Amino acid sequence: MTADPDPGRSLVTRRAIRDLVRAAALSVYGVSGFAGGGPLGRLLERVGLAHPGLRLEIGETLTVDLQLTVAYGLPIAEVARQVDAAVRYTLHSSLGREPDRVSIRIGRLRREHGITPGVDKPRGTGTEDLAGSGTDVA
Repeated sequence: MTADPDPGRSLVTRRAIRDLVRAAALSVYGVSGFAGGGPLGRLLERVGLAHPGLRLEIGETLTVDLQLTVAYGLPIAEVARQVDAAVRYTLHSSLGREPDRVSIRIGRLRREHGITPGVDKPRGTGTEDLAGSGTDVA
């Protein structure tokens, strides 16, 4: 706490922002955890000394870099889009500020119980589906 607090201003710690981003990313279906750091990084994360897979740059700009582990068989682009939306929404609603950039990299795929890979259907011309649905095909 400063000696001369500014009225109407709040101080948010880096740890609080990190916890918000972490909770937002892990709340998305298909995200298994954070990747990066290897076994040593995971050990340091459990002890609380490191946070592999999550990097923040706070200053004039707010930048979030994530390296995630995603469940195998899910559409990776859709999971990444939902993580981006969740992080932006959480920071905007909590801090009143959206990040200037959110970078998401998928570091690993993990086979999860209960999530089965999608089965590819044979591809046709595509008009069979439209004709069967009652949609006018021009």
